[in-house]
Amino acid sequence: MAEVIGLREAVAELVRDGDTVAMEGFTHLIPVAAGHEIIRQRRTGLALARMTPDIVYDQLIGAGCASKLIFSWGGNPGVGSLHRFRDAVQNSWPVPLEIEEHSHAGMANRYVAGASGLPFAVLRGYTGTDLPEHTDTIKPVTCPFTGERLTAVPALNPDVTIVHAQRADLAGNVQLWGITGVQKEAVLAAKRSLVTVEEVVGELPPRPGAIVLPAWAVTAVAEVPFGARPSYAQDYYDRDNESYQAWDAISRDRAEFGRWLREQVGAEV
Repeated sequence: MAEVIGLREAVAELVRDGDTVAMEGFTHLIPVAAGHEIIRQRRTGLALARMTPDIVYDQLIGAGCASKLIFSWGGNPGVGSLHRFRDAVQNSWPVPLEIEEHSHAGMANRYVAGASGLPFAVLRGYTGTDLPEHTDTIKPVTCPFTGERLTAVPALNPDVTIVHAQRADLAGNVQLWGITGVQKEAVLAAKRSLVTVEEVVGELPPRPGAIVLPAWAVTAVAEVPFGARPSYAQDYYDRDNESYQAWDAISRDRAEFGRWLREQVGAEV
């Protein structure tokens, strides 16, 4: 059963140096507060996995928490590039960053395989791209029944998956809704999981279309109001577009980023 604890305690207990950490959320319900707590606790050597790394991953990379990024698209949504990500790849600042690039379908299928207890997934993707030439975790495979040439990708089983959701009950059952991505699959694929939520309630009211992560699938729940800001949580608050726009200038300059990190997160590079 999931344990309902504070965010600081949860990160200290579940996230360890050198872990593979998935922090999923598609356009909204992005676990930003948890990312900042990882920075404050100065975790290092992390292999960060996410289908669409945006500014919180830029911040984790810039703070020196990451040694590898496993992803399928990276950017500041609606604005442009991730400049701390770029600096790490091009200039190894503040530490070198290895990248492992996949397609969206490849990443999603890797989580599904991990959640299903399978060693790999098979798909028709990557044909006509040069990704297999640059990513060792993309391999050709022949269907034993039809002889069709397909592509295999290994299961992705994070040491810990972190997601954000609207609410959980006292037992640790989690309810989320709106635009969802691979949160369910990423949680089920992980060895440990943390869900930050807007609120903990006595009982989860029925909601059409909501996803429920049962308490047995979640290691810990932490109540963190506004834990997804500047992204949004449907029915709780809107996206803070100005923060995404402001991040472009902040992240371009190392000194400015350092000031932001000290003032907004309470951490040093």
